[in-house]
Amino acid sequence: MDKLFEQFQKLLRETDTGFFRYIYAEINWKNRMIGLTGPRGVGKTTLVLQHIKMNMNAADTLYVTAEDFYFADNRLIDLAGDFVKRGGKYLFIDEIHKYKDWSKELKLIYDYHHGLNVVFTGSSVLDIKKGAADLSRRAVMYNMRGLSFREYLQLFHQISARVYSLEEILEHKAGLPDVKHPLPLFAAYLKSGYYPFAKEEDFNLKLQQIVNQTLETDIPMYAGMNVSTGRKLKQLLAIIAKSVPFKPNMTSIATALSASRNNITDYCLFIEEAGMIAQLRDATGGIKELGKVNKIYLDNTNLIYCLANENANTGNIRETFFLNQLSVKYEVMASPAADFIVGDYTFEVGGKNKGLKQIQGIGKGFIAKDDIELGYLNTIPLWLFGLTY
Repeated sequence: MDKLFEQFQKLLRETDTGFFRYIYAEINWKNRMIGLTGPRGVGKTTLVLQHIKMNMNAADTLYVTAEDFYFADNRLIDLAGDFVKRGGKYLFIDEIHKYKDWSKELKLIYDYHHGLNVVFTGSSVLDIKKGAADLSRRAVMYNMRGLSFREYLQLFHQISARVYSLEEILEHKAGLPDVKHPLPLFAAYLKSGYYPFAKEEDFNLKLQQIVNQTLETDIPMYAGMNVSTGRKLKQLLAIIAKSVPFKPNMTSIATALSASRNNITDYCLFIEEAGMIAQLRDATGGIKELGKVNKIYLDNTNLIYCLANENANTGNIRETFFLNQLSVKYEVMASPAADFIVGDYTFEVGGKNKGLKQIQGIGKGFIAKDDIELGYLNTIPLWLFGLTY
């Protein structure tokens, strides 16, 4: 255990506390057991270490990663017991899904050690969701997304902006007072601003590795797939990446991938839960989960540029950005008349020459336009929707 403490202290010294993600203030850190999920690369580890550095006493706190070789010969529940005997009060476990039967042991830790607070993170959202069912009434779960355009401005360019509600944006009350020309910054964000590690070298290569890890390891491990099925997941993602946007025809996809139609639906769900795609559903009785999948997008615009390369479609990029940013705080569904419905509002997304045809006769219809700096009437600059979290 001493080795684990040494590694933890080293990581803590190297942790920067200059910028905190949007979800940090939303987490109730007083809960006895907290689960933090989210796709690989969005900054979960950094957030946990920042919280420890700013608020915890290092003497009664321990951070470990479940990938550590220590767990090849040691059980998590035994570590927790030994830690408590040493006076430990706060245990943080990163990449928990790498540990077999993690949910059963966390349940026992919760029940055996009432004075111990546990925070765990996981990138395999599917596996975490499955395990969280075992931890019902014990763990409070939070899901973390990538950087908003607002967060990108702060982290990459030290430009501060507050969070605006959708209503403030639609009433033309939102903006960046210190930025005269936001469009070049917005274009840079779309290409490489969603993941915090874009500040490092070889961003595209690292993002490609995350995609491969998710499709070749995380999903197959969860679903008990073989290697050839993992390859089909990559083929499916490639099809989605190059589409404009992708309107799913499960039968034709099944034929292209030599897979059954029912399997394609499952594959899409797995990839969505892993944070690689977003499925836009129709509003059936106003309940998104009951709706039929209308379109499939990649989860964020960085993935489009990484996977589609020169085939990246401008219209697809615009719609992907809108769906990605708004879906963090709002329920976004497909519109029968335009592109999206968010609550009582209908949105059509397009470039600066986009007309009002799709929203004519719609009471609360808006055009979200790219390539404009300022809005007017029911025309809203697309980049402003990146200030909602």
